[in-house]
Amino acid sequence: MGDSNGPREAVTKSSTAKRRDPYEVLQVPRDATDQQIKTAYRKMALKLHPDKNANNPEAAELFKEVAYSYGILSDPEKRRQYDTAGFEAVDLDGLDMELDLSNLGTVNTMFAALFSKLGVPIKTSISANVLEDALNGTVTIRPLPLGRPVSDKVEKQGAHFFSVTISDSQAEAGVVVRVTSVAQSKFKLLYFEQEENGSLGLALQEDSVKTGKVTSAGMYFLHFQVYRLDPTVNALAMAKDPDAAFFKKLEGLQPCEMSQLKAGTHIFAVYGDNFFKSASYTIEAICAESFKEAAEKLKEVEAQILAKRNELHEFEVEYREVLARFATVTSRYSQEKQAVDDLIKQREKIQETFSASSLTKKTSNSSSPRANGVDGEEESTSAKDESQPENKDKTSKKKWFNFKVEKNLF
Repeated sequence: MGDSNGPREAVTKSSTAKRRDPYEVLQVPRDATDQQIKTAYRKMALKLHPDKNANNPEAAELFKEVAYSYGILSDPEKRRQYDTAGFEAVDLDGLDMELDLSNLGTVNTMFAALFSKLGVPIKTSISANVLEDALNGTVTIRPLPLGRPVSDKVEKQGAHFFSVTISDSQAEAGVVVRVTSVAQSKFKLLYFEQEENGSLGLALQEDSVKTGKVTSAGMYFLHFQVYRLDPTVNALAMAKDPDAAFFKKLEGLQPCEMSQLKAGTHIFAVYGDNFFKSASYTIEAICAESFKEAAEKLKEVEAQILAKRNELHEFEVEYREVLARFATVTSRYSQEKQAVDDLIKQREKIQETFSASSLTKKTSNSSSPRANGVDGEEESTSAKDESQPENKDKTSKKKWFNFKVEKNLF
């Protein structure tokens, strides 16, 4: 008989054979940095976005291909898998795709909002209109002075742009830009690079996450490597394996592309990422000169978290080996426990037979007619048979006597 997995494997191979090399799709070299990959993806995604190509089905397919390729190359583990053995080695179940809420429609948006409310991480993309306005330089930019928070509301799939100007000494000390929402709104913190022609190109993006009673996002330009924790990485894989929820928790740890800012003016934006309503937020830019101790602590913790991720890789192997042995031992424990219980019950029943009353009962049962079975029935039947002729004789004699008497009477 043929292998039952044969047809399915053939389909998988044929589907992977049709896919183009992600590096070729994004037009980047195989040694491209994360920033190069992200920049290439955003430019191509903007160019092929369905909003701008409503009547071009080919552009829609290319947009999906670009998003798929970026999903592989933007994830360090999936990129390593692909570089090692191609598409067949990539864990497609954990591949994240971004949703453009402005292009979903009401029903799909409701489903996405429901899943998000249930704790399922939903990755969303930035509206093409916002990115196009930024590229065209037609956005309104407000100044954001250091140390002076600004609170506002931004419409869903809309953006508020801010400019932050820093000096040489402030750039050397480091700058932090944070956005918080006490209303727990969903938003994105964006950083744009200014082109020579005045256009703004998206360079960095941080999605808000729930931290305590607020949602927040931040960018830390402190001259050391800071990491973001992406909760959507391997979300499906974790759902299939509850144990993976712990071991994969730090898999979403990705290095931020920029660790410092130069002196000058920089453009940030707050993007409304709520499903139905505007997002309330407070944005603040801080010079780290007055937060040296906090910066040092953050640097230490970042290094510890990175080291812990590597430790978890080793511990997961050990844990799963022990878990497999535990499952085997637990199964044997149940079997041995049942066997012991059965033997003890069997022994108790045997011990109960060592009793005079049980012996007397056994003897009386064996000597009773009912115990003898057929013999008793035969004796009873023979007794009845023997008594029947006598009864017949008596009856006949009686009748004969009566007959004689009657004859004499005549």
